[in-house]
Amino acid sequence: MPRPRELPDRARVVVIGGGVGGTSIAYHLAQLGEKDVVLLDRDELTSGSTFHSAGLVGQLRSSVSLTTMMMYSVELYRSLDCGWVECGGIRLACTPEREEEVHRQVAWARTFGLPLELISGDEAVERFPLMVGDGVRVASLLPTDGYLDPSQLTYALADGARAGGVQIYTHTRVTGIAVRSGRVVGVATEWGAIECERVVIAGGMYAAELGRLAGVRVPIVPMAHEYLVTQPFRDRSEGPWNLPTLRDPDNLIYFREEGAGLVMGGYERDCAPWALDDNLVDRIPPDFNGRLLEEDWPRFEEIAVASRRRVPAMEDVKVTKLINGPEAFTPDNEFCLGETEVDGLFVAAGFCAHGLAGAGGIGRVMAEWIVAGEPQLDLWRMDIRRFGPQYRSPAYTLKRTREVYETYYDIHYPNEERAAGRPLKVSSNYAWHGEHGAAFGEKSGWERVNWYESNVVDGDAGLRPRGWAGMHWSPAIGAEHRACREAAALFDESSFSKLEVSGPGAAEFLMGLCDNDVAREVGRITYTQMLNARGGIECDFTVTRLGEETFGIVTGTAFGQHDASWIRRHAPRDGSVTVTDVTSRWACFALWGPRAFDVLEPLTPDALDFPYMSFREIVVGDVPVRALRVTFVGEYGWELYCPAEYGAALWRSLWASGEEHGLVAGGYRAIDSLRLEKGYRVWGADITPDETPYEAGLSFCVREDEGDDGGGFLGAEALASRGAPAKQLVCIVLEDPRSVALGNEPVSVGGTVVGRVTSGGFGYTVGCSIAYAYVPVAYADPGTAVAIDVFGTWVAGEIRAEPLYDPASARVKGVQTGAALPPTMS
Repeated sequence: MPRPRELPDRARVVVIGGGVGGTSIAYHLAQLGEKDVVLLDRDELTSGSTFHSAGLVGQLRSSVSLTTMMMYSVELYRSLDCGWVECGGIRLACTPEREEEVHRQVAWARTFGLPLELISGDEAVERFPLMVGDGVRVASLLPTDGYLDPSQLTYALADGARAGGVQIYTHTRVTGIAVRSGRVVGVATEWGAIECERVVIAGGMYAAELGRLAGVRVPIVPMAHEYLVTQPFRDRSEGPWNLPTLRDPDNLIYFREEGAGLVMGGYERDCAPWALDDNLVDRIPPDFNGRLLEEDWPRFEEIAVASRRRVPAMEDVKVTKLINGPEAFTPDNEFCLGETEVDGLFVAAGFCAHGLAGAGGIGRVMAEWIVAGEPQLDLWRMDIRRFGPQYRSPAYTLKRTREVYETYYDIHYPNEERAAGRPLKVSSNYAWHGEHGAAFGEKSGWERVNWYESNVVDGDAGLRPRGWAGMHWSPAIGAEHRACREAAALFDESSFSKLEVSGPGAAEFLMGLCDNDVAREVGRITYTQMLNARGGIECDFTVTRLGEETFGIVTGTAFGQHDASWIRRHAPRDGSVTVTDVTSRWACFALWGPRAFDVLEPLTPDALDFPYMSFREIVVGDVPVRALRVTFVGEYGWELYCPAEYGAALWRSLWASGEEHGLVAGGYRAIDSLRLEKGYRVWGADITPDETPYEAGLSFCVREDEGDDGGGFLGAEALASRGAPAKQLVCIVLEDPRSVALGNEPVSVGGTVVGRVTSGGFGYTVGCSIAYAYVPVAYADPGTAVAIDVFGTWVAGEIRAEPLYDPASARVKGVQTGAALPPTMS
């Protein structure tokens, strides 16, 4: 092995990995003015997974942030000498369900200004003459998609990085990552050590191995991915066809032009994880550099047969080679980006076979993150912090990763449930739910009730939403919704993430992160947000003051990892504040509805006269309970917390007491319908790190000191400097109640697209289809006529004043049927 030139003793940033991801990060760090950057690679540049990438670049993806990143990638590739071919991309639909997907994608593309258009099967054949149009119902064409040479792109980025001052060392294997007091301080290599402040693991399929050097789990699995390259179909002297890329997901295949031949690959139903030992830990051979795996024609046969159905010439064409190369996949098919639990140690890995398309965007967002200290775009779906402790298990990681690979080209409907690795985490009342007909869903490893089949009301079948919204739906949702509004409903919310922040500095610390006043008297509950330095909503939850030095935080099931990490990242290092995840210690059952008091009162010797947004320690039956007077459905009631070992007993007591009052057990789908009517926001959809409280209609949470030279809380200065909001979250009611928006549909005013839907659903009490969307302030007034594109049909609607249900919040505060409540209840 050639010894590289002498390594520097120190650098501000060390990037490990010389593939397209690492070189893009280095390039963009240089663009931001970071001169003290070193990039290391164990072999030559591109010698990991990059060199054998098929090279397709598609822009429209499953999230706003990812699509934004892909669009930037294309913009960057146009400016580099990287072999970029902007030939356009076609996607075929061969089933009614896939046709709906294409209509949805065309609508969504409008919100980005992407020129995605519908074309017929005949038009697809005209543009890609080698294919036959058998079974094609419709297709889409995005003229700005294309392909490029992965190695050429990598070297172009490396050249740009060098021009910006980055030092690149090949044949330099990293053998250690030094961590001191929870912070990265350097890397060791076979040629010497480098002290540094930041380390970026951009090692592709080697990322998990590199993470272990610092005690960090990077949950990726190397998967053998195959594609073939054909001999020319015609004389090379005739020049290229200028064919668009072609994806036929119903047949699991893709094509692109390669000289006078084709590249063809796909995602088979029988995947092949690679380099896993007996404990399912990846053990990639140390000399696996610039190499491929052996051809596996039997596994590729399914793809080859499908290719011949679409392109008959594949039957007789000669194959130049079958490429079988390992690619790093994550358990949810999203990138693995961001800062780990080790301060200063970043990861950019798990590119799931679309890293070449995203490389430009990945480099930019990672460089911004490293320089600014936090992402400048909502990247939660790609954030390494999203993976809970269950992903420390290689077996669980493999189960989930297998599933996403083998369903890569499947239609993924809203509310679709994953099957692999279940059940894993269950509440204390799990057996009861199963015995009573629960339809379970899964969130962050938790089994949760979506609805109970035992609650199905036949007469509600006619309310089934059209299209995709009706795919994972039950009439039971409406029955549970109405029970909560008309009598009482009991929900198992044990999966909600629960954090405790304690210590002598806890109150001051939380006041420095929360936009609302959370340091109130003991017993008070505060709804608040935590903001990032841009004023965007980083966290959204309730804070309960449990004691002088102890605060309880309750946040969404899927957001506990994120919120705990955000809080710990900003916590003082002097030991004055402790942050503890106590989710598993507490069962939580929500009892809501106008008869909730009648259900609970006979079970407790304690007075229930404490007001809304406060808590009290009480006894329910034989169980010690922390009762919080809060709601996420817009009805009177409590969230009742007890130690997990008491959970089953508490539920039984509540259920028995509620029988005479019409108590119904409900699931999370009913909660979502109820909260939409009340206008309660969901983080990650209605509110994200890209929106401020003012834009989201949450200005009532922002305490008045926000402009006092930083305001005393993170993000206050940004709020004060941004001026009046340019957009606003609004409530839209559609004229057709069975046309239900699912999220990301375009919203138009006067024929002009002005926004996109954040969330939507059917409100069973108000009897209409509800959608929330951000629109320019000029269009945000109630009464404004709008239209939403729901699967290719523009459905008329109107912006309404919110909330649609109980605008005075009388129900929340205690005006109800049943037993009279003391005046202090409100």
